Amino acid sequence: MATKKEMWVLFRILVISAWVLGSAIQVGAETLKCKSIQTAIKDERMEVSDEKGHLLGLQRMEGLAYCENGEILKMRSDNIFDFVPGKGTQAIGYTFFTFEDGSTIINRFQRLVVFEGGIGSAKASSELIKGTGRFERIKGTSSSTGKNFPASKEGPSRAFTDFTLTYTLPTK
Repeated sequence: MATKKEMWVLFRILVISAWVLGSAIQVGAETLKCKSIQTAIKDERMEVSDEKGHLLGLQRMEGLAYCENGEILKMRSDNIFDFVPGKGTQAIGYTFFTFEDGSTIINRFQRLVVFEGGIGSAKASSELIKGTGRFERIKGTSSSTGKNFPASKEGPSRAFTDFTLTYTLPTK
């Protein structure tokens, strides 16, 4: 008999815990899907003397993104990269998204670019680290894929990217 009573007490504790925890969870995650194009406005490089063509660099890119919900964002990405011929480019950096209403999102990314035929296939993962305005206290991630076009005689480096922000905001 004591076992049945203990099971009911345990069941009640579980139900109450689920109710309390469930009410504390934020509203489900939202997503924002966008396409962007950015151009390098600053591109500093230095050779690493371990092998021909190995470069370390600092780059600032600026551009625009158009999102599925109709919003147009200004973007600025600052990154440090390590290019090794035949292996590709690894980069870390920050992207600053500025929305038309002045709200911002900042994310920290890691990107890998593999070059074939002069065009780089890029893949990145990111953590959304800060927001302002309607994105105050944002939490989430971002993932992206794209194409990178290296600097040439015709112009600076350019990147075309499809990205998705997945985030939650605190309840008001």
